Amino acid sequence: MNSTKRARLAALALLLSCSWAQARDLDQDEALRLRQQGVILPLEQLLQQAMDRYPGAKLLEAELEEKHGLYIYEVELLTVDGVVRELDLDATTGRLLKDEEDD
Repeated sequence: MNSTKRARLAALALLLSCSWAQARDLDQDEALRLRQQGVILPLEQLLQQAMDRYPGAKLLEAELEEKHGLYIYEVELLTVDGVVRELDLDATTGRLLKDEEDD
């Protein structure tokens, strides 16, 4: 294989890996359709789960994303200690995928 062909394959691999790593934000209409079809759980249910982890926290942001073929609710909370936490919850099962301090 010549160097030009190797360079093209490497560029294609990099492009594909970058596109897989990106999340796609879902709009309200798409989220409502998925909810009505029973594909995802209600945000309110999973939001309560997130708030129970940090009593007294305030919701800063919540959004539905599709990442790596999964529907994920990304929730940002401001704890009573003034720390911003980012939680990722599997929108289909409610399983906690990530809980970390946001920079």
